[in-house]
Amino acid sequence: MSASINRRDWLKTNSLAALTLGFSLPSMANEEGLLRNFGREQGLINLGSNENPYGISPKAKEAILEMINEAHRYQFNVASLQNFEKTIADYYKISGSQVLATAGSGDALGKLARHFTKGSLVTATPTFATLPNTAKKLGTKVIEVPLTAQKTHDLPAMLKAIDGNTQMVYICNPANPSSTIVSSMKLVDFCIEAAKKAVVIVDEAYIDFLDAPDNLSMIGLIDKNPNVMVVRTFSKIHAMAGLRVGFVAGHASLIKELNDNHFSNSKMNISNLAAAAALASLKDESHTTYCKQQNAIARDYTFRSLKEMKIDCIPSYTNFLFFPLGNYPGDFSKDMLAKNVILRSGTYPDGKWARVSVGTMDEMKQFISLMRADWKL
Repeated sequence: MSASINRRDWLKTNSLAALTLGFSLPSMANEEGLLRNFGREQGLINLGSNENPYGISPKAKEAILEMINEAHRYQFNVASLQNFEKTIADYYKISGSQVLATAGSGDALGKLARHFTKGSLVTATPTFATLPNTAKKLGTKVIEVPLTAQKTHDLPAMLKAIDGNTQMVYICNPANPSSTIVSSMKLVDFCIEAAKKAVVIVDEAYIDFLDAPDNLSMIGLIDKNPNVMVVRTFSKIHAMAGLRVGFVAGHASLIKELNDNHFSNSKMNISNLAAAAALASLKDESHTTYCKQQNAIARDYTFRSLKEMKIDCIPSYTNFLFFPLGNYPGDFSKDMLAKNVILRSGTYPDGKWARVSVGTMDEMKQFISLMRADWKL
């Protein structure tokens, strides 16, 4: 028991130390790998990683149990996984030659940064940092275009930033951390135009939280636009963040180029258990619908509550909310951690902002209760 207590204390102390050192400021995606699940037994509420609090589909759980007996085999020796990528492609109504499976979308974004290193990258700021940060580490020039005052991608400015040296353009839609979207048809026009000069990568990690017509995927562009690519993940609506499954969809010629290089046999990084769970989850639309509905209820409650507190929260289209901290005097994420709530906060050119994931309704009520008791400007 003593060892267990010491371990929990150590984890919490070191995570607090990391936050104190400034890790809470620029990183909304937890690239630094802070521990986020310690202290659950002591009432810690984890609202920092945009995870789905409702867990994986019951059918996915059944698939994992059934696949246990094949865990000693490689994927290519398991009959039900022979057509893993094709099954995903069929679901999205594209061909198997247009899909590359990856260990989550983060794996795909990191590999894309490593593959396209012969020109610059145009991206928004702030945005999900895996691709641009990896590109910077590799020495790629990254051109960062600020979001609009409404915290949406400034598509005209991004299009203007593309020049003869641009090799990649990255769009995260819905956007992380700002939780906003751009019009589907405006994004279609942007992708078609930008793809004439560079490879356009559209990260649709949160698209399943949208309703029509906003949930129009750019996957529909890949047949006629060889430079348009879409990255998807099973981490969000499918609640499989810990199982690590994602994929890249693109024109067959582009997928072949990737597969011949940095993505060579990338699906082998996905375990048999995760692959089986992903295929089962695709078939369980009742579960994803439930997750979407519950997320919307808890998100809308939190948004309204923050508005009642005169906090100008950005309207969210995702499973998290983004709001300004005004003249908040300290480190918001550190202060909230001391109250047993994990969330993200950062400083940007226009001030301090916070991002809070949408948990269960009970978790969001606890969060709002703390905010109402202790909020100060």
